[in-house]
Amino acid sequence: MLDLESYLEGRWIAPGTQAREIRSAVTGRQVARAGGVSWDAGAVLAYARDVGGPALRAINFHQRAKMLKALAQYLDAEKEALYALNPMTGATRKDGWIDIDGGIGTVFVFASKGRREMPEGDVYLDGGTEQLSREGTFLGQHVAVPLRGVAVQINAFNFPVWGMLEKLAPAILAGVPCLVKPATSTAYLAEAAVRLILKSGILPEGSVQLILGGTGDLLDRLGPQDVVSFTGSAETALGLRAQVALGGARFIAEQDSLNASVLGPDAVPGSPEFDLFVKEAAREITTKAGQKCTAIRRLIVPENAAEAVGDALTAKLSKVRIGAPEAEGVTMGALVSTAQRADVLDKVALIAREATRIAGDPEAFDCTGADAQAGAFLPPMLYRCDDPDAATHVHSVEAFGPVSTLIPYRDLPHACALANRGAGSLVASLFTHDPAVARDVVLECGAWHGRIYINNRDSAGEATGHGSPLPHMTHGGPGRAGGGEELGGVRGVLHYMQRVAVQGSPEILTGITRQWLPGAVEKTPPRHPFRLSFHEIDVGHTLWTGSREVTLEDIETFAQFTGDTFYAHMDEDAARANPFFPGRVAHGYLLLSFAAGLFVQPDPGPVLANTGLNSLSFQQPVSPGDTLRVRLVARRKTRRTEEYGEVRWQVTLYDQENAQVAEYELLTMVAYEHPEG
Repeated sequence: MLDLESYLEGRWIAPGTQAREIRSAVTGRQVARAGGVSWDAGAVLAYARDVGGPALRAINFHQRAKMLKALAQYLDAEKEALYALNPMTGATRKDGWIDIDGGIGTVFVFASKGRREMPEGDVYLDGGTEQLSREGTFLGQHVAVPLRGVAVQINAFNFPVWGMLEKLAPAILAGVPCLVKPATSTAYLAEAAVRLILKSGILPEGSVQLILGGTGDLLDRLGPQDVVSFTGSAETALGLRAQVALGGARFIAEQDSLNASVLGPDAVPGSPEFDLFVKEAAREITTKAGQKCTAIRRLIVPENAAEAVGDALTAKLSKVRIGAPEAEGVTMGALVSTAQRADVLDKVALIAREATRIAGDPEAFDCTGADAQAGAFLPPMLYRCDDPDAATHVHSVEAFGPVSTLIPYRDLPHACALANRGAGSLVASLFTHDPAVARDVVLECGAWHGRIYINNRDSAGEATGHGSPLPHMTHGGPGRAGGGEELGGVRGVLHYMQRVAVQGSPEILTGITRQWLPGAVEKTPPRHPFRLSFHEIDVGHTLWTGSREVTLEDIETFAQFTGDTFYAHMDEDAARANPFFPGRVAHGYLLLSFAAGLFVQPDPGPVLANTGLNSLSFQQPVSPGDTLRVRLVARRKTRRTEEYGEVRWQVTLYDQENAQVAEYELLTMVAYEHPEG
């Protein structure tokens, strides 16, 4: 039997005499105990705020992202220790993969997004610069900075690893320390994961603490710099939301969800979309024994296809082999506990008032390698509701287990109305090959669902599945689903940061954001900027080039060489008839080529490659006889690898009247050291 320990204020705390028993989902026997010991919530919060917070904020976004990558690599190498405990949850190894490898993969994604999409600094730029004055001497910029509090993360029993890591990764990337509170019934897996995190020594002390058992008066002590991120039931969320609201803490909830899947009217029996629908429905009913917040609870199908769907799905579910997760041939394990099984049966009894069971008898099913009564086993159950408009329980009661209800619809508006009867869900899915059907469903259902997953024959080979939240996309939903938005890439990181509008001069904003703005000081480099290493380049280093005349011969040569003989470059009368041009004008891309010829230093040096061009715009035409000159300014620097970093240059083209004719952002990769050493 495992004695599970909390990790608070830098030390492990053993369970107390009032510790709660934790039983195996498979055998029903006690396998662990946790909690039952008192601790000082004020001291725990102070430790996170005073030790963990400053240590995380002392390093920048990219350094924190690098830590997350190292942590993910460490967990990936040590994950068999977690898989060894996974069967006690009732999950097969395949189901455990979603939790364990899925959680580690989420950390990898946030590490990558931190390096690629966030600056190498401690201030995140949220949107572009706003010019608040006529001459541009007073500007505005929205930025985001880390909160100075604690991220309290209250997780559900069904994903003890993924549920923790998908909250922890964005909070750490933001620079906010975490207090992890897992559900007790699977706390042995969460505790093992935290032990690995701490053993790695990668995160600063105080970054992560673990609370097993009750939270005492912790939530009452939270304030406006703190965040509570909760996954669980709507009833529990309601109480927690009210409790933390008094102190002003942010509250993110991912809660109950009557997710629906719609079979499009075009997806007739025998079509690829029909087969995909049946396949995914069976998978969602049985994966993790239906204990997924994103599982399909309502299968909404055309009336004329309802019988065919029922027959096909019943046949597929009949092949599911239930039993001990480690037993050979088992494809679906147990629910997490006998209490959870009892809860599912209570909810099923309500659904059965409005629907008829067409597959799965909880009183009679085979169970391989385990005692079905001692463990928390149930068969996959399918119901059919033939009067969904009059039904209430079918659209409001979530049996959090291997249960789904087949619901026929008359037409597409009726299908959408039925899907929306869930009053807000994490995900709805649609199986159709008709873009018009997809558009109608998104317009009608988008307001009620956090994610709409659409699959068909074209995307089936790579589609990730109805029930798979991805770290790149928002995970949450309106209404009953809680109104939260976890994950979503950098969007998820911003939940742990404060957006603030900063106003000032270009030089002031440049100093804050470390991104040069027009009007800020232009610094003279010691030599040509392309002869400087990454470390030698300063934001604001500026090169003004000499000038070059653009001739009619240049324009015609460029046109013939490239094949771009657009009339504005070749026909004087046609060009004059165009309201944008005074006559024949130079090609925009000719101007870019001339600009490069003016500012490029051709010798081998630290500049390794031109990797891109952003935000190109042409402000006014250039006619034959006009002259060009260029201003090249080091706008922003970002480390990329151990050998080189990215420098973004602001390139502006001017004519002989000093009028701006074009601008763009040039991306170059620059070595940290000179090639000659």
